[in-house]
Amino acid sequence: MSTISTYNYNKTFKLESGKKLRKLEIAYQTYGKLNAKKDNVIWVCHALTANSDVLDWWKGLFGNNSLFNPDEHFIICANVLGSHYGSTSPASVNPVTGLPYYLAFPEFTIRDLVSAHRLLATHLGIQNIKVLIGGSLGGQQALEWAITDQNIIENLILMATNAVHSPWGIAFNESQRLAITADRSFYAQKPDGGLKGLKVARSIALLSYRTYDAYSTTQLESVNDKTGCFRASSYQNYQGEKLCKRFNAYSYYYLSKAMDSHNVGRNRNSITDALALVKANTLVIGIENDVLFPVCEQEFLSKHIQGAEFHSLKSAYGHDGFLIETDALTNVIGNFLKESTNKKIIKLHKTA
Repeated sequence: MSTISTYNYNKTFKLESGKKLRKLEIAYQTYGKLNAKKDNVIWVCHALTANSDVLDWWKGLFGNNSLFNPDEHFIICANVLGSHYGSTSPASVNPVTGLPYYLAFPEFTIRDLVSAHRLLATHLGIQNIKVLIGGSLGGQQALEWAITDQNIIENLILMATNAVHSPWGIAFNESQRLAITADRSFYAQKPDGGLKGLKVARSIALLSYRTYDAYSTTQLESVNDKTGCFRASSYQNYQGEKLCKRFNAYSYYYLSKAMDSHNVGRNRNSITDALALVKANTLVIGIENDVLFPVCEQEFLSKHIQGAEFHSLKSAYGHDGFLIETDALTNVIGNFLKESTNKKIIKLHKTA
C-alpha cells in the first residue's frame, strides 16, 4: 500500500515562459523499496486526467502479481503540475492574493511538468532510472525527460505518444476548450466552475480515445425499434458526468494547453536533432487504430531515436488500448527488458 506524499519546493519555480510559481507542491506515491544499488527505479509519467496511484489505474501492468511489482521494483509516480490531485494547480491558493488561482494560473508546458519531476527525483535521491514509462501525455513527458537528462535513464518506454503534438490533436483539444469556455460558470472562478462544459469536453475526448469498432461492440442496440434513448448517448453522458465528479474544468483546460505545447524540437534546431539526443534503450509502442495518436507518430519516433525498437498492438479500444491491453503490453515490455538486460551483461563482459 502507498499513501500520497507531498514534496514542497521552497524556492521559486521558474516556468519555461519565464513566469514563476511560489511554493510549488508535488504530490507523489512510491511503492516498494529502493535497493542497495539504487538501480530498481521504475518511474511512471501519467496521462491527462490520471493521478499518482498507478497501481489503481494501470492494473495488470503494475501490481503485486504484475510485470512491475513493488516486491521487485521501487515504483514512483508523481502527480503532474496543474492537476488537482495534490500538486500545485489552478485550484491552489495563490500566496500573493490568498485566493485560488483559477484563471490567474500561469500557462505551463510539458517541459515544466518534467522540470517538476526532476526536482522530485533530486529530492528522493534518485540518480538512475531503470525504466521511465508513459503513454499519451505521459509519453510526451517521458520523451522530453529522456532528452533533457540523457544519462540517468536506462530504459525508455513510450506508448501512444509523439514527438510534437499534431494539428489534429490540438484541434481536438481546442474543441474541448471551446466547450468549457462556452459554460459561463467557468468565468465565475469557483470550485465547480465550468463543469457543464467539462462534461461536453469529455464527450468530445472519448471520440478520440476510442474507435468506431469499439462503440459498435459495446454500445450497439439489441433491438431495432428504438428512436431515442440510445446506449451510445447514455454512455457519453455517463462518462462526462463521471469525470466531473473527480476532476475540475480549470485543470483540464490548462493541461490540454500543456499537451498542445509539446514539441521536442523547440529551441533544439529540429525535432530529429532532439530525438537523436536520446541515449536510453527505447521501446516505442503504437496502437494500430489509434485515432488521436496515429501509429505513424510512433513509427517516426522509433525511426529517429537511435536503436529504438517498435511494436504495434491491435486493440478494439483505440488510443485507450495502452491502458487496457495489459497482457499484450506485459509480453512486449517484458521481452524488451530481458533483451536490454542481456545486452547490458554482454557489454560488461566485453569491457571487463
